[in-house]
Amino acid sequence: MNRSIIGLFIYLLFFQNVLCQDRITGALFSTRSEVIAQNGMAATSHPLATQVAVDILKSGGSAVDAAIAANAMLGLVEPTGCGIGGDLFAIVWDSKTRRLYGLNASGRSPQSLSLQYFTDHNISRIPSHGPLSVSVPGCVDGWFELHKKFGKKSMHELLEPAIRYCREGFPVTELIAYYMARNARILKDYPGFTDTYMPGGQPPQKGEIFRNPALAATLEIIASAGRDAFYKGQIAKIIAETVESQGGFLSLEDLSNHVSEWVEPLSVNYRGYDIWELPPNGQGVAVLQMLNILEGYDLASPGYNNADYLHLFVEAKKLVFEDRAQYYADPDFSSIPLNRLLSKEYAAERRQLIDRDRAGTAHDAGINIPPSTIYLTTADHEGNMVSLIQSNYRGMGSGVMPKGLGFVLQDRGELFSIKSGHANIYAPGKRPFHTIIPGFITKDGSPWVSFGVMGGDMQPQGHVQIIVNLIDFGMNLQEAGDAARVRHEGSSEPTGEKKQGSGTVLAESGIPYETVRDLLRRGHRVSYNLDGFGGYQAIMWDEKNKVYYGASESRKDGQASGY
Repeated sequence: MNRSIIGLFIYLLFFQNVLCQDRITGALFSTRSEVIAQNGMAATSHPLATQVAVDILKSGGSAVDAAIAANAMLGLVEPTGCGIGGDLFAIVWDSKTRRLYGLNASGRSPQSLSLQYFTDHNISRIPSHGPLSVSVPGCVDGWFELHKKFGKKSMHELLEPAIRYCREGFPVTELIAYYMARNARILKDYPGFTDTYMPGGQPPQKGEIFRNPALAATLEIIASAGRDAFYKGQIAKIIAETVESQGGFLSLEDLSNHVSEWVEPLSVNYRGYDIWELPPNGQGVAVLQMLNILEGYDLASPGYNNADYLHLFVEAKKLVFEDRAQYYADPDFSSIPLNRLLSKEYAAERRQLIDRDRAGTAHDAGINIPPSTIYLTTADHEGNMVSLIQSNYRGMGSGVMPKGLGFVLQDRGELFSIKSGHANIYAPGKRPFHTIIPGFITKDGSPWVSFGVMGGDMQPQGHVQIIVNLIDFGMNLQEAGDAARVRHEGSSEPTGEKKQGSGTVLAESGIPYETVRDLLRRGHRVSYNLDGFGGYQAIMWDEKNKVYYGASESRKDGQASGY
């Protein structure tokens, strides 16, 4: 064998080794390194909010302190997804008690608005915008509940960065400018919207400095006078008067009666890892149900985003979303068969409905019983971790702006059903079905990953794909979020709308055409899509090296940072 052949042989061996490295970078999608730090970590959907959170951590604040400060900041810099007019959910890992705590800070419907009102006015579905979709905003009470249990610094210290940026301004990012323009087209005719969010008659453009002094004044009142200022004081009066003036029903009494609820997170074990979600009225149970079904299959062998895996994923989602539409609702008003829904036996029964070679059509729920968002996660030097999600629901919410307060009220009430006999049917003082879900993973009783994925019905689908990427495909924290995703549309809705057929699988461009072709052969409708695949943030605790890993994907403006 001559030297040239030997040289070629060595080169091919080297090249093969490079191609076979575990790191996926440059294959079907691009990614970057994780952020690694020892003392604390924050990952949010906006760089300025991440920096605020890290500053709080550096100055001795807890993970909860950092999360509150970041959330307040996001209400300013990303009003297209969140704000104090919306609701909040959180999962907190407390290093002292070595357990998880869940907080449901979602608000309830007006006591004076009855189901009969919709019938009398021939309303077949609660409108997406306007005062009828407004429920009590739970975010501020959620902050104070978290702070009372786990906070260290004063609320004034936590809200001061957001207040300062409200007054001094910040440069609007390209993505937020795009979403503000989209929201403005819908909401510009609501009183007060143009004054706050369309300075000079148009929404702010990329790079433009945007200020919200009205929100600064509102946050200052909250910081100095506490949560009662928002729910019983002058702010509450303005909220109630504004809603009433536009034909709505949310009252001062509704606001003053509001309370958040500490709840026990729910879990299933998936291949040795405990996956944690919050109970309904959110949709986190869907994640656990899907994982129970998928655990019965070998997903690792087919490989990442192989048609065999994606087919099983989509079919599991179809089955679980029928249960979601039928049973997920406010547990104070409905008996939800959680033990049955989360049992391995039930998952095995539902798994039998999946044809590995053919897309299924419509399924009924399996148990016969009576009838745009931000995510952030933080971690501190004591080992505490927070998984927090907060939302207005449809982008900037209902369009109803309490006069002079600088924020929009949520339109979460749109997700009530008004169909007789439905678990999620509208009732006074009831919490609507919620899409926003924080996630958490533990291993052998220790924290592993705090994570979330934004985006309505994409959220449980995104959670499952992240978990499978981490556990079955062995991706690192950043790769798991950057990897191309799919989203299935076409299941029945919690509003009571029944869908028929197999729906559509929407695929990001990183899904290879060979996979798409195989899914088409199995009877799926598939379409490439450029939007609606969520926004991911995560923090991982490395027990061995005692360090945090942080990740934030490229679909949003987000950033992970630590110290």
